[in-house]
Amino acid sequence: MDNHQKRKLTFFTIGLIFILSGVEYAVILPTIWRYLQILEAPPYFLGLGLSAFSLSGLLTGPLFGMWSDRSGTTKTIVLFSNLFEIVGNFMYFVGYSKWLLLGSRLVAGVGAGAGSSIFGFLTRCTRPEERAGIFAAIMACRQAGLLVGPAFNLFLRLCDFKLGPFVVNKYTSPGIFMCLLWMLLQFVVLAMYWDVPPIASAGAEEVMLEMKRERGGGGEEEEEGVPLMGSDEEPVNTYSAVSCSRTAEELPDCGSSAEPNVFRNFSISREFLREEVVVLLTAQFITLFNQTALETMVTPMTQRFFGFGELANSLMYSLCGVEVILGFFLVRWLSGKVADRVVLATGLLICSVACVWCLAFLCHPRGGYRWELTAFVIGVFLQLLGLPFVAVSQVSLFSKVTAEKTQGFSQGVRRSVGGLATILGPLWAGGLTNNLYIMLGVMLALLIMITVMTALSYQRLAEPRAPCCVHSSDSGG
Repeated sequence: MDNHQKRKLTFFTIGLIFILSGVEYAVILPTIWRYLQILEAPPYFLGLGLSAFSLSGLLTGPLFGMWSDRSGTTKTIVLFSNLFEIVGNFMYFVGYSKWLLLGSRLVAGVGAGAGSSIFGFLTRCTRPEERAGIFAAIMACRQAGLLVGPAFNLFLRLCDFKLGPFVVNKYTSPGIFMCLLWMLLQFVVLAMYWDVPPIASAGAEEVMLEMKRERGGGGEEEEEGVPLMGSDEEPVNTYSAVSCSRTAEELPDCGSSAEPNVFRNFSISREFLREEVVVLLTAQFITLFNQTALETMVTPMTQRFFGFGELANSLMYSLCGVEVILGFFLVRWLSGKVADRVVLATGLLICSVACVWCLAFLCHPRGGYRWELTAFVIGVFLQLLGLPFVAVSQVSLFSKVTAEKTQGFSQGVRRSVGGLATILGPLWAGGLTNNLYIMLGVMLALLIMITVMTALSYQRLAEPRAPCCVHSSDSGG
């Protein structure tokens, strides 16, 4: 099997991982509140249970990312992290006490931390020009899992039997169901996941060829010190000696690929306190903060204003899932036509318009049931339309402006910032469902802030150009 086939099967397996993460969220969320009530848990345990998963993922993401950067492999990390998903979901199935249930979400969240390693792997084995499209497809896989997850609840809620000493009912069955799915995924990873070699970008190849031409066509003597990089099938010539003294901040990845310790010259302040990185991390936080705040707000709002029950809310979430998936594929197509920063700016504009619409028409609804429902639908549609634009573009840009050799750790930091947002967003919205002007006003202020930051840093939100790296022979090397 050649590297191209291995790459396709590996991407397919990664898609399955993200689908299962979406399915897990969709099958556990509808039942966890009633499950906790049966275990005599106080109301605040619901927030603890939902936040525990994000918290452990937030803490372990950078660690898994650092592991993948140092080892250069991700398959072992994926297999290891999936063990936490298996154990965590089995603990959820056992139940027994509210503390065991809380612990189950903490343990399962550790498995989610491997996402940083996966995004780092995708960065290393994709070309910059195709990366946004691949990230969009992977993110759409999770949305697909969220969409099909409720369908599994149709038969899980019918479970009512014993499995040895354990009771299998509509509350415990999601745990054993996800435990079995993650176990099956282990075999898929073993058979269909490969740590395929990195692919050099087309832009880097052009720079290398230009440098080669400048040296006079490249005779045998010139070729002796030139290492071969890229895939096993298409090695490309590169130069190992480069001067990075004047471009250390613009090109954090500039340097010899043979460096035995990827963190030897790594500086957290130099890597993450650069203007463009701060903008993208801020966009990550604000996007997920607003998204989770809106998710928290929607159900109480539909119950209060429109009298929606479980069926109506389920139908609404399904339609939302369809829109988000279509949005990701729209961004996948658009990313091949325009630059990532254009997609980011478009997404922020849509989200800002959506927030203004919600402030104008949803905080104090009037005009009758039909108009109020129409205004609500338009507001939700606009919010979901902007989400894929911002989500995909900021991930793609982040992978391009941070060092490739430490991409796993960098993606772990990015996902930790997002995890913090998913914890704070529901807490912020949960206490302000009756004060929508304050809740939406702060969300709009955050969007305006990141929009201004993006406009001021627009020129820097692009992939650094490799030509700034100067061959050492030019400086007497």
